[in-house]
Amino acid sequence: MPHDMRARLARPDIVLAPGVYDAFSALIAEQAGFEALYLSGASIAYTRLGRSDVGLTTYTEVADTLARIAERVALPVIVDADTGFGNALNVMRTVRGFERAGAAVIQLEDQTFPKRCGHLDGKSVVPAGEMVGKLKAALDARVSSETLILARTDALAVEGLDAALERAERYLEAGADALFIEALRTPEQMAAACGRFAGRAPLLANMVEGGKTPVQSAAELQRHGFSIAIFPGGTARAVAHTLRAYYASLQAHGTTAPWRERMLDFEALNELIGTPELMRQGNSYSA
Repeated sequence: MPHDMRARLARPDIVLAPGVYDAFSALIAEQAGFEALYLSGASIAYTRLGRSDVGLTTYTEVADTLARIAERVALPVIVDADTGFGNALNVMRTVRGFERAGAAVIQLEDQTFPKRCGHLDGKSVVPAGEMVGKLKAALDARVSSETLILARTDALAVEGLDAALERAERYLEAGADALFIEALRTPEQMAAACGRFAGRAPLLANMVEGGKTPVQSAAELQRHGFSIAIFPGGTARAVAHTLRAYYASLQAHGTTAPWRERMLDFEALNELIGTPELMRQGNSYSA
């Protein structure tokens, strides 16, 4: 389904995109009234692998997850493509595959491969010229200009703010549709990034609970000049918190009875995922 994210991002009001990691979380987010979703590479590592965000997730795992989500919900999906999973040729395969799978925006970063979470220490980045080449490969690979390429730089932690802003400048010149300067540490750094780029390209702000960037509301980020606010890992953190308490209760009591008020029952869950409608559809094809 085509999504005109370019036109949406031209509007002054910020896009708030929650993190999702499968079709189930995406469906619940859609029902909550969001207008875009963020498929977090970190959250795929957390939920599918039970592992850290250190570049263990592969292209096929992300593409498969994206396809399941795009099949189930109508919202545009911003997908975290990490480094494109290799060099410029890998980037081309990644962009083509993610576009076919239903991505509205494909995010590529300038870390070395394998990458790590943008809020973990010890990151390293490729030369800016190499990333420019990868962005050009991404732009050449996409079929539709409606599929946006979002360029992320992780250089701030490695080379400092000025170098990160200069990289973002080069990525914009290369044709990137939107920019993401990862792990801005202070309101002053956020103001510097927005002061340079707001109005020239949509800027994404990444809110990580307990990460390097101070967590602010979408309204506050909009005042800074950001166009997209993502809360990518918050979903997995909330689910982890809930599951830990749920499993502890079940282990302690041998029953889910103490948790019944905090659960959907069988009928409510089926209503959420659209079982009655599915049954009606199936019956329409029976003799």
